[in-house]
Amino acid sequence: MAETSARLLRLLSLLQSRRDWTSAGLAERLGVTTRTVRKDVERLRGLGYPVDARPGVSGGYRLGGGANLPPLLLDDEEALAVAVSLRAAAGGSVTGVEEASVRALAKLQTLLPSRLRRRVAAFQEYVVPMPAAGPRADPSVLTTIAAACRDQERLRFDYRSHDGHESRREVEPYRLIHDRRRWYLVAWDAARADWRTFRADRITPLVPGGPRFTPRPLPPDEQIAEWVARGVGTATWRYRARVVVEAPAGYVRSRMPVPVDVRPLGPDRCEFTPGSDDPYQLAVHLGLLDADFTVADGPELVAALDRLADRCRRSVRGS
Repeated sequence: MAETSARLLRLLSLLQSRRDWTSAGLAERLGVTTRTVRKDVERLRGLGYPVDARPGVSGGYRLGGGANLPPLLLDDEEALAVAVSLRAAAGGSVTGVEEASVRALAKLQTLLPSRLRRRVAAFQEYVVPMPAAGPRADPSVLTTIAAACRDQERLRFDYRSHDGHESRREVEPYRLIHDRRRWYLVAWDAARADWRTFRADRITPLVPGGPRFTPRPLPPDEQIAEWVARGVGTATWRYRARVVVEAPAGYVRSRMPVPVDVRPLGPDRCEFTPGSDDPYQLAVHLGLLDADFTVADGPELVAALDRLADRCRRSVRGS
């Protein structure tokens, strides 16, 4: 009986981890026959869990939505990860989740065993989250995008670009990328026959979504994240400049507010092409490098630096 109960908990955990499971897939993960899987599914139904069945040769099971939220089954590391994530969400980049995160964390802490509760309490006491800067994404938009990625369904949405241009898009969604300040969707844009990156806070999903699609080959998630980071750092700015800095390339990368491509010119010299919609803001950011630099190309930036230098000189004389 204990073995059966443990297997039921394992089955429930598997059904919660993925939307669709085949009978054969569940049987392989549980180490039992498909007939045992069918019996265990009936036991879960008898306990009130809404497990939906899909008929046919490739039929399988899905944990359906019910009147009540079924209990989540978490091991120690999963429980700690959830607790830490809820605490970090209090200062995150998703609109309206702060209060809900605190409430959920309070509920979770009452259920944690003492050994885990002490570890979570230490994290809460000594970590001070920084409030998120910049625009925040709507949680309903993020969950809609994530569900479309999971279910391999086309996503239709209205999109507002960085210059305010409105367009309607239909894409094959693949990944959500979070860079600690903004959320990005990586998708295949069928109309443009190319991969595109979209800011989640500029997306307004349309209902209903599109049909299902056959996934295209994807590189590893690490490479996707690097590609998005390069795209963010080389966005279409109104002004650009080529700057040579008398400092190592790694130092310059660490000082810039967004990821940028920096080309080493030597152990203590490098070159990169920053951009901005306002050359004066770019001049201020270059000043924060705390390193000598030369503008190799960019007359707008040179003029902005001259204005900034005049202002600094007047401030020094006035002081």
